[in-house]
Amino acid sequence: MGSYNYLGFGDNWEESCGKEVLDTLSKWPVSSCSSRASLGSYTIVEELEKFIAEFVGKESALVYSMGYGTNSNTIPALMGPETLIISDSLNHTSIVNGSRGSSAQIRVFRHNDPKHLEEILRETIVNGQPKHHRPWKKILVMVEGIYSMEGAISQLKEIVGICKRFKAYIYVDEAHSIGALGRTGRGVCEQTGVDPKDIDILMGTFSKSFGGMGGYISGSKEVIDQIRSYSNGFLHHNSLSPIVAKQVLTALHIIASPDPNGLGRRKLEQLRENSNFFRSEMERLGLHTYGDYDSPIIPVLIYCPGKIAAFSRECLKRGVAIVVVGFPATSVILSRARFCISASHTREDLVHAVKVIDEVTELLCMKYDKNFIGGTTL
Repeated sequence: MGSYNYLGFGDNWEESCGKEVLDTLSKWPVSSCSSRASLGSYTIVEELEKFIAEFVGKESALVYSMGYGTNSNTIPALMGPETLIISDSLNHTSIVNGSRGSSAQIRVFRHNDPKHLEEILRETIVNGQPKHHRPWKKILVMVEGIYSMEGAISQLKEIVGICKRFKAYIYVDEAHSIGALGRTGRGVCEQTGVDPKDIDILMGTFSKSFGGMGGYISGSKEVIDQIRSYSNGFLHHNSLSPIVAKQVLTALHIIASPDPNGLGRRKLEQLRENSNFFRSEMERLGLHTYGDYDSPIIPVLIYCPGKIAAFSRECLKRGVAIVVVGFPATSVILSRARFCISASHTREDLVHAVKVIDEVTELLCMKYDKNFIGGTTL
């Protein structure tokens, strides 16, 4: 119950993508053993870049062989001295470290709070740069589509409206939302009704919904060409494997199929149904949850650090493997279990998991919505 295998391509691989990927092994090497800037650029990787750009509604795209490196290598290629990054307080560490490595000034706004973002934008534009108060050369607002520790969907429509009003650029990390949100799996833009043309940079990874690895950056051709010229991940890091590129391409073609009864559409609908069923069951049990409906990430609050390991072990004893998270990934008193739902989960799987969680949370007194002590039998 903790894997990012949102659409199930990781466990029904032979049925969905196996033949195409295995055929690729006879045509392409497993690895280029080289960077894209040297000898690592294959036509199949370029085909993936073209397709992902079309899929997300952007002009051009660049793929990396590592999801974390997609952010940490791209941000320094875009931002530098005399520029400003305004980042959500709960952005992923790849965004945090990429921002720190960029030489840009950094400000943080309260999590998913458009009003606070507007206050910071107004203040920073009025005051300008520190010391001499000259205008910023560039301001970039950075948010996520789904926040991986919170399960919350970005208030993207409001944030985009604010960025347009203050003429700030916007960068959206769709690592957990691409392929998992929206009627056709096109992510948070489709989910929230935002035109992808209003987003300057769309980033995503292939290790969640697509059963692969690596990530992509998409935007205008001018911006992507800039990143190709200055990103260390493109210039020096090993190229994405052609075999992995084929896996991702095959999964993308399945998801993008216009057939309303096709495998891709069925997976998307199953993921949404499973996510909303599981979230409603957690609420019914009286557990404190974070996040929004339609999000496949469902954090259940444990609070007490002493219960973290106990919750994991008691669930595992009963046949349910889960992910628990504590400090420093969360604050000391906001430890949690993070459930990640998949389209490959059957209703029987979820009902069994709910039964186990009901039993364990009763044992550990975690039903805080029913009683402040967390237990229903005192």
